[in-house]
Amino acid sequence: MGLELTALHWIYVVFIALIIGFMVKRRDTTLICIIGIFLLALVATGSLASSISGIFNSFIFAITELMSTILIISIIVAMSTVLTKSGINDVMIAPFAKFIKNPALAFWIIGIIMMIISWFFWPSPAVALLGAVLLPVALRAGLPALGVAMAMNLFGHGIALSGDFIIQAAPKLTADAASIPVGDVIAASIPLVITMGVVTTLSAFILLKRDMKLGRIKADDNAGIVQDQAGSEELLTLAQKKFFAIFIPLAFLLDVVALSILKLQGGDATALVGGTAVFILLILSLVAHKQQGLEKSTAYLIQGFQFGFKVFGPVIPIAAFFYLGDSGFNQIIGDHLPKTSLGIVNDLGAALAASVPLTKEIAAVTLTGIGAITGLDGSGFSGISLAGSVAKLFGTAIGSGTATLTALGQITAIWVGGGTLIPWALIPAAAMCNVSPFELARRNLLPVAIGLAVTTIVAMFLI
Repeated sequence: MGLELTALHWIYVVFIALIIGFMVKRRDTTLICIIGIFLLALVATGSLASSISGIFNSFIFAITELMSTILIISIIVAMSTVLTKSGINDVMIAPFAKFIKNPALAFWIIGIIMMIISWFFWPSPAVALLGAVLLPVALRAGLPALGVAMAMNLFGHGIALSGDFIIQAAPKLTADAASIPVGDVIAASIPLVITMGVVTTLSAFILLKRDMKLGRIKADDNAGIVQDQAGSEELLTLAQKKFFAIFIPLAFLLDVVALSILKLQGGDATALVGGTAVFILLILSLVAHKQQGLEKSTAYLIQGFQFGFKVFGPVIPIAAFFYLGDSGFNQIIGDHLPKTSLGIVNDLGAALAASVPLTKEIAAVTLTGIGAITGLDGSGFSGISLAGSVAKLFGTAIGSGTATLTALGQITAIWVGGGTLIPWALIPAAAMCNVSPFELARRNLLPVAIGLAVTTIVAMFLI
């Protein structure tokens, strides 16, 4: 029996093209996604009321699927806020300062610490935790402020965020869109994250050293340092700060051990890390603010939730649309696809395989392109559902490699849009180092482009 493509399939394809087109033009895609949801529901049900309800129901479905991710980010941001306010972050990072003796050590030490912190705290809070303490040290060691911003950017918003091995927000989104387990995406992303990270940071360092030697970039101890000290208060004694500076990393290290021993992934891993963060937040609030601890713990949580929904607000309508490409369709709109249908994306992949001779090379290049395009909105996250959806389509078409293609699209989207190339996504690191976000984007462009090219080639061999 031949596969039947209906008007629903073609509407879905048209709106994928529209979403990509609007992202290329750097325009918001929320309205396009909502119209797409409405039209899919209208054509499927023939009911105006059901179509309007379908928009709301799709948002509920997306929020339900993303809630654990939104919560973990919100809680971790809340915890990082109290760390900064109490000055614990200064004590946590200070021991590394003594090793920063020259520009090369400054670049790599700051980068590696940023990567590790970002795995647990996410990059934007990590910039605040790290930058205020180590930026002056790096400047004294001779690394220009622009070099510090590059290191924090490439290791945090690049390597750590694109893999997102601990919090697992990114692989959760892409895995859901591709209808594969989160663990498969994480496993497939490891060699690609390593390749991208090593090639990009080495390229960036070599180019930075060259330009410093030629005098194109000069170290400046007087670079206007933007520090977050205004928010730091003497809430704890030095002994208390030292205790918590040891206790907090140890608590998360125990989480990592537990994840490994108990083989926890996805939602279970997120729950363990999130629960630990909640306990740390509550303990710090009570100890630091004493009688006001109860109220302050709630205030920190509110700040965290505000950040979480601000970041994921634009993601919800886009994710809602792409969930319709798979199992979400029946749950949101109802059983209106052909009896032989395996879901819109699966159907399109099978049809593509039957009509176009696809190769793994074409698939890899296409996913890199889609990842880069979806990253142009400066979020990095808003388009990775599209990357997962298209990866499933191509993986179905060529008969393998869905996880690798999904990971490749995720990595590309986040490296481009998550804070290494798009100027308005670079603002946290640029502001902390008081450098132009446009200059930082320009410096990152060639290293990231080299890294993406090499990573795409590696992916071709892994599919």
